[in-house]
Amino acid sequence: MYIHHKQILTAGTPAEKASKAIIMLHGRGASAASIITLKDHLKLDGYAIFAPQATEHSWYPYSFMAPVANNQPALDSALAIIGDLVEDIKKQGITQENIYFLGFSQGACLTLEYVTRNAGRYGGVIALTGGLIGEQLINDNYKGDFNNTPVLITTGDPDTHVPVSRVNESKTIIEGLNASVTLKIYKGRMHTISADELQLANGILA
Repeated sequence: MYIHHKQILTAGTPAEKASKAIIMLHGRGASAASIITLKDHLKLDGYAIFAPQATEHSWYPYSFMAPVANNQPALDSALAIIGDLVEDIKKQGITQENIYFLGFSQGACLTLEYVTRNAGRYGGVIALTGGLIGEQLINDNYKGDFNNTPVLITTGDPDTHVPVSRVNESKTIIEGLNASVTLKIYKGRMHTISADELQLANGILA
């Protein structure tokens, strides 16, 4: 089993000059460098971009639907890396309500898990093909108040990794913490990011 070490790629506007920040979380087998290339399709003018790199290119070893214990200590370590990064960004003068999150696949699951365990007012949350993590979801893990933070969750139907049932369950929990959730399910879409999803993401980022 592995833990993560803090390796953060940055792009965009330097944090000390930026008005907003975005944390981008890559999927399994991918890299911080690959998720950052999405900036060419997103409205990120004035954003400081931060992309952590997972050890062994994976945030946790098994499916996000596996028992949480099976994905430890990697999962807790990944959540801690994000928490540390959020604090670092705040120390650089960017407030929490100006911090945005974007993740794809495993990175989308991790994004939703982090923000829902730490619900508060964020700039926006974009989870491209993801849901909350665990064999069963435990409501007590999720607390706080999103204070109407816009949250976009997408998936394909069917998706090889992310069942629609879990996406719907995640939406219910996140809405219960006062987020403004947009859910988009694409019939027959492959496990990828579509132009329509990027357009919806830009609606939040712009």
